[in-house]
Amino acid sequence: MAILPKVYVGLPIQETGLEILRGKVDFRIWTDEGAPSRETLLEEMKDADGLISGLTFRVDDELMAASGKLKVISNYAVGYDNIDVAAATKRGILVTNTPDVLTAATADLAFLLILATARRAFEANEFMRSGKWKVWGPDLLVGMEVSGSTIGIIGMGKIGAAVAKRASGFGMKILYTSTKRRTEVEESTGAQFVGLDELLKESDIVTVHCLLNEQTRNMIGEEQFRMMKKTAIFINTARGTIVDQKALYKACAEKWIWAAGLDVYEKEPVPLDDPILKLSNVTTLPHIASASNVARNGMARKAATNLIYALDGKRPPDLLNPEIWTV
Repeated sequence: MAILPKVYVGLPIQETGLEILRGKVDFRIWTDEGAPSRETLLEEMKDADGLISGLTFRVDDELMAASGKLKVISNYAVGYDNIDVAAATKRGILVTNTPDVLTAATADLAFLLILATARRAFEANEFMRSGKWKVWGPDLLVGMEVSGSTIGIIGMGKIGAAVAKRASGFGMKILYTSTKRRTEVEESTGAQFVGLDELLKESDIVTVHCLLNEQTRNMIGEEQFRMMKKTAIFINTARGTIVDQKALYKACAEKWIWAAGLDVYEKEPVPLDDPILKLSNVTTLPHIASASNVARNGMARKAATNLIYALDGKRPPDLLNPEIWTV
């Protein structure tokens, strides 16, 4: 009987992904809540040919070095800032991610945050459930209009384009800034390519959809928040450290901007004593942008498929470091 490659699945992915692995690899899986400890990861990696990783733990050079035969790191996410891709490339280890399948879910949730923040939906829910609703009045929980407003999209990748498509349905003026122009999005939605400063100054809603890297880390700080309208709403469903969270807190607490809607944070899970959680004009969600059945099952299938392709000597569909592909 052939010896199957050994794989560590570092998070409890959906059964639809595990079905792809069964009979093709010999895998162990982390099933507890939270992330495996560093000690557990180092031990599990000792004889691993492949790793399915997630955002809850860092895959660095030390972890890669723990295995003398690691061939592939398959990330259960579209973002891959949790992986030292340069170190993997240097070691000849393939790295993959899960694009496309979570685009719609993430864009939907971004719009949920836009609408909920603009119309104070979470605040209104708490107001009603706590028994504060005594009478209807003209000034009761008045929010901001979304339809016909100006949205500024930072990062016009697939998710940013999906947000632009939704914004066009609300009759919004769409501004965007990105590493490159997306003429097809401009033609389909009327989006206008502008610089970051102009986007911040002109937008009623600013929403972040770029990757986290050294160029975007802390890209939005106090200077950028002070450029925005006092009536502006800031939305982030990308990565928390693209934003200086202390500056964001200050901007919302001191009313430099009107409100914010967040799905990602500087530190996750967010400590309960974090002051950002105390602000009534900040709508918060626990990093659930891709948390739909369709998206999460698709991510599990992609993560498993990418891994199997690599271990079978085939080019994975979602390869992030193609420069080392020599087969």
